[in-house]
Parts: sequence; C-alpha cells; structure tokens
Amino acid sequence: MGDAIGSQARIGVYPGTFDPITLGHLDIIRRGARLVDRLIIGVTTNPSKSPMFTVEERLAMVRRECAGVDADVEVVAFDSLLMHFASAQNAGVIIRGLRAVADFEYEYQMAGMNQQINAQVETVFLMADVSLQPIASKLVKEIALYGGPINRFVSPSVRLEVENRVRQIGLKGDAARP
Repeated sequence: MGDAIGSQARIGVYPGTFDPITLGHLDIIRRGARLVDRLIIGVTTNPSKSPMFTVEERLAMVRRECAGVDADVEVVAFDSLLMHFASAQNAGVIIRGLRAVADFEYEYQMAGMNQQINAQVETVFLMADVSLQPIASKLVKEIALYGGPINRFVSPSVRLEVENRVRQIGLKGDAARP
C-alpha cells in the first residue's frame, strides 16, 4: 500500500472467531491486507458457536498461520462490540468475507447496524475465492468430529490441531455413526 508516513495509515479490522482458521479466512486476510496499510485480525469470543479452541489457542493458531502473509498484520483478542473494538484500534474499515447469499443477508444487516453505531467506519465485503466458498469453520469441525478429511479446508498444521482436539474430547467418527 505504500508508505503511510506523513499521512494517516489506513487501518482495517477483520473480525471472527477463527475456530479454526480456514483457507477461506487466509484468503480474505491476504486480500484484505492489500486494501489497508495495517490489518488487525480480531479474534473474538462467541459462546453461541460452541468453540472447539480457547481464545488463547485461536490467537496462537491465527498468528502462526499469518506469519507468511506479506503485510502488516496484527492478531488481537477482543470481547466487545465490534465497533468499539474498531474505534479502539483506530480502524476506518471493517473487512468481511462473503461465501453465499445467506452470508450477505446477515452481513448486510450487521453492516447497517454498525453504521448506526459509528458511521465513520466503512464495511468492505470481499467475496471468497470460488474454490474456497463452501468452507466454514463449523463444517470443518463437524467433518473432523465424524472422522472425515479436512485437509482441503485448512492448512496442515491446523488439520493436526483439529484432529488432536477431536481425539482429546473423545469423539470418534465411527462410534458416532449408526
């Protein structure tokens, strides 16, 4: 994006639970980072999503996976309204990935509510790469819990972490099937 010295850096926030971080997330991170001078990845809690990994584990996972991204990227935990987090980070942009029409309807509503809270922060939607559109963390976890292959959806290191967690919690795909 060029040197932001002498002008205000454009800061973007890409929020999510990243439980686990997928190849789709990494695609949006790489592409979103090109739109701003600095991208802050906000790892949030969302108890309604029944997280497989703790916030600390997800932070470490996202930091590791983003180490190869050639951009100014920071990974930060947050547990507040997204617009409060964005303001605290001096962000002017929220980056959101879209996979399907259902995502758009939800994200459109959220963007409208966020604009009512803070009209100074813009929401930018990025379409997921066509090959990555079906990937969702929830589905990756479900496939892993039933013993299915997840290597096409996550990096090799994330695959190992998910498979290890599945073994730790004691769910076996074959045992769960009739």
